Amino acid sequence: MGRGTLQVLDEFRAECAAHGIELFELDDPRHGIIHVVGPEQGFTQPGLVIASADSHTSSHGALGAIAFGIGSTELEHVLATQTVLQMPSATMRVGIDGVLSDGVAAKDLALAVLRHIGVRGGVGHAIEFAGPTVDGLDMPGRLTLCNMAVEAGARCGMVAPDDVTFEWLHGRPMAPAGGSWQTAVEHWRTLRSDDDARFGREVRMDVSHLTPQISWGTAPDQVIGIDERVPDPRDAPDESTARAWRRALQYMGLAAGAAIGDITVDRVFIGSCTNSRLEDLRSAATVVRGRRLADGVRGMVVPGSGLVRAAAEAEGLDRVFVEAGFEWRDAGCSMCLAMNDDVLAAGQRCASTSNRNFEGRQGRGGRTHLVSPMMAAAAAITGHFVDVRNWKFRD
Repeated sequence: MGRGTLQVLDEFRAECAAHGIELFELDDPRHGIIHVVGPEQGFTQPGLVIASADSHTSSHGALGAIAFGIGSTELEHVLATQTVLQMPSATMRVGIDGVLSDGVAAKDLALAVLRHIGVRGGVGHAIEFAGPTVDGLDMPGRLTLCNMAVEAGARCGMVAPDDVTFEWLHGRPMAPAGGSWQTAVEHWRTLRSDDDARFGREVRMDVSHLTPQISWGTAPDQVIGIDERVPDPRDAPDESTARAWRRALQYMGLAAGAAIGDITVDRVFIGSCTNSRLEDLRSAATVVRGRRLADGVRGMVVPGSGLVRAAAEAEGLDRVFVEAGFEWRDAGCSMCLAMNDDVLAAGQRCASTSNRNFEGRQGRGGRTHLVSPMMAAAAAITGHFVDVRNWKFRD
């Protein structure tokens, strides 16, 4: 760490001590990515307004909170006044039907939603994800879905609180306890949208036949299924889209019409606030167990918090990954945004469980393909993208 960083940390510690704010120190086992730690500790609760200086604060909407990213100046205002100035958002409901197939995960669902509505489909809106498919997701799956609402330009994304929410929160350190718990749950049950609620925009999707999804371009809605081919700009719906596709193909070093399974990878990153929870690591481990990384592939697994790391190690997941040739890292953001030395070299191609595939996101000239933890793990073992639905999982 540089001298400036150390000075900021010292000032931060002093301010927390002066104002009675509990600080999770760098060596605290609870440290990690805020969008993993918040729900994990029970800070995130239904009905709260949560603002943080990171766009993926939308994750916390998975527990029925209104959560959004703000700038650092706005954050100072929130700390000083407990208020923040916001324009009202239009309302949007994305209803999702169908049972996801084995090998198809919440990440595939999130990518499919982006493909359906586009990266500007949610601009100016607060999105509520609803329907039988969403009801059937566990909390990590809901967190993944809401995490990527911002990639559609939405102000926030949320799932109405239900028994899944309450079971997740019960007993967590910062959640209500004792007699306050039942009082809280009774209130939280009132926060669902009314049965006759009207939304400014309604979108309906059926994902019964959804395949594992992979981003091919440089925007999170440039997505295809594992059984599809890289699109041709000549087939784009308009000239603006065609230009975007041509630029993306050039940057990604891909040819229109290429089979996604022919695309080889150099790096694999399993982590980020999208997919670094214990359940994500477990799913990747079922693919990796007893196998080895393909020649020339470098793989990294980065848990989302110190507690996730400890729980994974207690289950032996760290040994599964290390024996397969992966690097097992401390909790943090890592390669999601090319932090520290976790950077792609120009031209390197990465299967990543993160949320953004912009030009240079993981390193100048680096090429990012967004996938689920299982798909990333399978790419690491084979050296190219494969349909994980055909994989023999090893629990």
